[in-house]
Amino acid sequence: MVSRNERLVERKQYTDKLKAWLGHNDLVKIVTGARRCGKSKLFVLFQDELLKDKITDKNCILNINLEDILQTRKIGLEYTNGKLTDYNKLLDYILENLAPDKMNYVFLDEIQLLDNWQLLANTLKLQENVDLYLTGSNAYMFSGDLANFFGGRYVEIKMQPFSFKEYCHALNELNFGKKSDNLIENYYKYIKESGFPQTTKFLSNTDLIYDYLYNTVYLNTVQKDIVQRYGISNTNKLDAVIRYIFDNIGNETSLRGIERGLKNSGENISVPTLNTYLQGLMDSYLLYKCNRYDIKGKKYLDSTSKYYVADVGLRNAILGNFDRDFGHILENIVYLELLRRGYSVSVGTITKYVRNGKDRKAKNIEVDFIAKKSDKIEYYQVALNALEPETLQRELTSLEEINDNYPKYLLTLDYGSGNNNGIKRLNVLDWLLQ
Repeated sequence: MVSRNERLVERKQYTDKLKAWLGHNDLVKIVTGARRCGKSKLFVLFQDELLKDKITDKNCILNINLEDILQTRKIGLEYTNGKLTDYNKLLDYILENLAPDKMNYVFLDEIQLLDNWQLLANTLKLQENVDLYLTGSNAYMFSGDLANFFGGRYVEIKMQPFSFKEYCHALNELNFGKKSDNLIENYYKYIKESGFPQTTKFLSNTDLIYDYLYNTVYLNTVQKDIVQRYGISNTNKLDAVIRYIFDNIGNETSLRGIERGLKNSGENISVPTLNTYLQGLMDSYLLYKCNRYDIKGKKYLDSTSKYYVADVGLRNAILGNFDRDFGHILENIVYLELLRRGYSVSVGTITKYVRNGKDRKAKNIEVDFIAKKSDKIEYYQVALNALEPETLQRELTSLEEINDNYPKYLLTLDYGSGNNNGIKRLNVLDWLLQ
């Protein structure tokens, strides 16, 4: 349980989304995201908002954390094969504690731990005086045609660890309002130390941070969401896959490519097994797959993809290093930020044919990210620096090959901003703080 005396960092992006759905108690609100990314504390922040705005009072808020053994024992739930059983006991407990003739706000944390949780949620959704909020740490909970089960009456709010903006705010909170205005220093702390909220309280002690990330976040997630789910006996192979894919963020690859890369390092793992492991990582929100899109052909390509991690600090804790690969790390940060802003994101490809004597040779030009939201499209190129004329031209060339009028951006760590034939050059840290 979260102590009410704990100093919490505001997660306005998410509390605003929850507040937007107030009054729609016919919809189940489900907050999803990696373990320890702040979902439980988001509920506390939101409940405080409900009380502060006088939308309800404490008697109408029921908060149950299914990871809290003392609370689940009090209700009468028991663990069997890693699941809490007998959802009817939880249902009876909730119904007995509802305030009559008032709207009740029911919060169930880590709902995937409860066997047959969908039956419980659907029953509560049908109660006119219940507004139901759930959290879940595994996308697998959405399998089994959940949309049909709820009749489409649910909304998902996808949560991540701290953004760079939230991280800067957290640093200021920990310094009791004393601002840290050195953005580049904050950025390197952010990518070294992690955006998982708890780590900001370890005051840059990387030994504590990496122990927490490795043991509490990583091993806990892998054991509960992947090893147990798939019945994996040889966890060494799983660990080898995770280290390989985390070490190759932002690199274009395929399942066959990963298989070859692992084989070269002495690990023989089949493509079907690789696919299972990667799906488990993505379902656990530790890994994201960015598919390739043909800009001219307007279609997705199945050939290769890129993978990005949920948190760069977690990557450091697993791989045990930090001082390298800063270009792909910056890509990773921008990719996650675009997801936070509600875009679907893909890697762009433009096929250009170049004459070589009498022959025409196909040349693939890559655009780092195509970001789409409704009918809105934006293109992004990401680079550490582009001060040298040759570097700048190389980064601009990809965007210049796109023959449409949608916004195009080049994001770098260079100071200042500019415009090159309609392509906006922005300092990436300023962009992250927007």
